[in-house]
Amino acid sequence: MMISEYGNKKLTEEKVFKDPVHRYIHVRDQVIWDLIKTKEFQRLRRIRQLGTLYLAFHSAEHSRFNHSLGVYEIVRRMVVNFREFEEWDNEDRLLVLCAALLHDLGHGPFSHCFETIFNTDHEEFTRKIILGNTEVNAVLKKVGVDFPLEVAQVIDKTHENKLVISMISSQIDADRMDYLQRDSYYTGVSYGNFDMERILRVMRPSKDEVIIKDSGMHAVEDYLMSRYQMYWQIYFHPVSRGGEVLLNLALRRAKYLHEEGYVFKQAPKYFIPFFDGTLTVHDYLRLDEMVVNFYLQEWIHEDDEVLSDLSHRFVNRDLFKYLPFDGSIITITEIEELFRKGGVDPEYYFFSDSYSDLPYDYDRPGSKSNRRPIHLQKRNGELKEISSQSAIIHSITGMHRMDSKLYYPKEKILQIKDPEVKGQIINLLNELA
Repeated sequence: MMISEYGNKKLTEEKVFKDPVHRYIHVRDQVIWDLIKTKEFQRLRRIRQLGTLYLAFHSAEHSRFNHSLGVYEIVRRMVVNFREFEEWDNEDRLLVLCAALLHDLGHGPFSHCFETIFNTDHEEFTRKIILGNTEVNAVLKKVGVDFPLEVAQVIDKTHENKLVISMISSQIDADRMDYLQRDSYYTGVSYGNFDMERILRVMRPSKDEVIIKDSGMHAVEDYLMSRYQMYWQIYFHPVSRGGEVLLNLALRRAKYLHEEGYVFKQAPKYFIPFFDGTLTVHDYLRLDEMVVNFYLQEWIHEDDEVLSDLSHRFVNRDLFKYLPFDGSIITITEIEELFRKGGVDPEYYFFSDSYSDLPYDYDRPGSKSNRRPIHLQKRNGELKEISSQSAIIHSITGMHRMDSKLYYPKEKILQIKDPEVKGQIINLLNELA
């Protein structure tokens, strides 16, 4: 694709962002600088990277803005390293930098939790923002008429350049390398630390993917184990999930009340397009975590006791209790029936949450993974799938770990008036614990 004069334009002086993970984030391209200044990208300052995890780790307040700049910086460094290899076409440089910067543009407030509630897809909205009537689209179009579409195709993994896609989205990509280190830093743990400098040094471009020089295998082992630990120690933390539960239930209640014609003291103006299914890109971009928190604080004072209670609990971190659950003692349906008998509505005061992770896998005959492998490049140029060379990675390949929790308000159980039902529920909960 022909890049315009604007696309090749450099800033008269390099701009830098001080960063706790990468020390400095460097910007020399006018296009990148202009994209950062757009209102759609600035909105990411108001979207936390880790959603409700701040309820468990008080310093986890960093934003999608921080992370997006970090992914851009890692890709920028990858490009610098790749220039010495003939497999790299430097005409793809601006494309991959823009895609890295904008890859999370469509995230909504509280991210994945919000997607579950309103059945939205942040990747779909990233595409709509890039291709729609937005400031981001206007900047990208100045590079070339088809440039916004190419950037969107890299992000949604439909672009013909598989190498560029793998730099941003693969099992060892700039996205993961940034969020593991950044989330580790802001949660105050060491699980996400790995030798990124070494990995960048041993990365090699190929026609279809980023590959790893075989001498870097142990650095990749460290990276994959860091990812595994971060998911089970941090991302799946039951307190954070408990915050998501309350947010889910409060917004579900607000949606139900809206549909029933309830008159809110604080009308959910910004939520109505989500409730009614009339959502546009403009509506989507208006909603950020500041707006969501405003409504939740206002809804504490609503006449509807359920919405008021759930909103109060979320805002003031009065979380439900949680228990492990494997279904061996009693079914979810049976528990819900017991709650109903006690006058506790399981629609809003009981929640079953399950989650799982697959730390590393790849698509092979009979596999359901649909993932591309990490390849090591041997000295003779031969490529080997990494789990065939590493005993550590082989041990976690295809390992699908799952966990489930039940969430409920303990004080409401203790307030049940029927002593028989109350005793049944308390005994059951004690047995599950």
